[in-house]
Amino acid sequence: MTDTNLDWKNLSFGYIRTDFNIRSYFRDGAWTKPELTSDETVTMHMAATALHYGQEAFEGQKAFRGADGKIRVFRIDENAKRLRASADYLKMAMPPVELFTDMVRQVVRANERFVPPYGTGASLYIRPVLFGTGPQVGVKPASEYLLIVFVTPVGPYYKEGFNPIRVIIDRDHDRAAPLGTGHIKAGGNYGASLTSAEIGHEKGYPSVLYLDAKEKKHIDECGAANFFAIRDGRYITPKSHSVLPSITNMSLMTLAAEMGLQVEQRVVDYDELGTFDEAGSCGTAAVISPIGSIYDPENGRTFAYNDGKPGPWCEKLYHKLRAIQYGEEPDTHGWMTVL
Repeated sequence: MTDTNLDWKNLSFGYIRTDFNIRSYFRDGAWTKPELTSDETVTMHMAATALHYGQEAFEGQKAFRGADGKIRVFRIDENAKRLRASADYLKMAMPPVELFTDMVRQVVRANERFVPPYGTGASLYIRPVLFGTGPQVGVKPASEYLLIVFVTPVGPYYKEGFNPIRVIIDRDHDRAAPLGTGHIKAGGNYGASLTSAEIGHEKGYPSVLYLDAKEKKHIDECGAANFFAIRDGRYITPKSHSVLPSITNMSLMTLAAEMGLQVEQRVVDYDELGTFDEAGSCGTAAVISPIGSIYDPENGRTFAYNDGKPGPWCEKLYHKLRAIQYGEEPDTHGWMTVL
């Protein structure tokens, strides 16, 4: 059953109200039983640590209506583990994996009519968000937390869809400090990227490529996504404390190895940009966005890939992962949870 009032094939990547979200509170040392609600607002103390000290982390995942009509959610356990890692680093209460996965299952089922039909290219985006609600004036962790999971149907993250995007290097801003919070999915990392993203958009670039904050010699991340490249039969992706462990990238590395590519997760030098056959960014929102070109305003250099078309390996990896997510191919790794 789907909501036929929506134009599924022309959805943007934005917020559309659905029927329910689900919430669990951490109070007196324990998590409450999750409750569904239609309320889109949150009331909390003006001294809540989320507002003052950045005690906030979130996740992004998707549910898909498969070729068989069944609803599948991608790698729930990995999102649960990553949220726990974020919570641990920010000294928030860590939601149990079982609580997280139960809340995701419940809220997707409750909003089943908003899961886009198979074949439309759209999906149901799932946003778990955890934040400190307890009041605290000193710089200390809160005693109370709220975990919310809400959903919204979405289309492509970039208006270009799977077509290559233009990327600009930003040397004037950093999204995360070398030993800071880049390795967790904290909201502050994304707040730190808004200025450079806006500057990039004003110049006509949908995404910004960040170099390492310490030396500006190595590739860090591509906007809000991981960077990867293909060269000489190798899948190459940066390894750094400042790079978020992308669940999509983790999955692509597994598929790349199975397809015969040698996977290298390591420090990637700026000087390698001119040697790659293909480049791309990857994450939950877009899966893979092929990169057509990377422009460096400092020296005027442009690194172009595959004549502005999606590279063959980007295409193979993209379609392989999408086929698994939509139930078109066997899920040999047990990545999909069928509801």
